[in-house]
Amino acid sequence: MSSTSTRYRLTVTPIEKDGLQCAGRCTIELEHRARQNWMRLLENAPRLPGFSGDERAAVLIATQVLRDVVHRHADEPEHPLSAHATTIGDALDALDALHRPR
Repeated sequence: MSSTSTRYRLTVTPIEKDGLQCAGRCTIELEHRARQNWMRLLENAPRLPGFSGDERAAVLIATQVLRDVVHRHADEPEHPLSAHATTIGDALDALDALHRPR
């Protein structure tokens, strides 16, 4: 794993059923500093039986975001994720295994 990181801006916008533009606060944006290059991971990940392309990308990105957040707070014993780091790590390892080239 390299020591460099990649910054991503994640944007979540609802798709309205009637096709009209959303009124009010409609978009959630956040910035995330990732330890891995998500584009490269997704390019190299195999297709997953039972998952659409969107689901495959969502699982990969969600796994990476949660892994980065847990890692970022690993040395903070009082952080809420610290007590669950091992369990979360095991679950994320299992999900990551889905994305490894066979």
